Amino acid sequence: MEFDRGTLFRSIALGMTLVNQMLVAYDFDPIPGRSEQFYDVISTIATVTVAIVTWFKNNYLTFRGKQQLKVLQREGLTEVKKVY
Repeated sequence: MEFDRGTLFRSIALGMTLVNQMLVAYDFDPIPGRSEQFYDVISTIATVTVAIVTWFKNNYLTFRGKQQLKVLQREGLTEVKKVY
């Protein structure tokens, strides 16, 4: 399966922030000696920001999205660098 670079990076960032949120929710201390409340706020803001950016970007993950991408590329309307 092929993904463009932006899709890959946004998906990795979203996965990392969601895992971090789960660790925070279960009181696992990812960074020892941190200010708990400050870390929780920053972690939540980062997760929400990455989720919104990932959600708004057209990632072409579905069958229909991949068809749209092919049409855009065929018409020269987009430039996508492939990453495996």
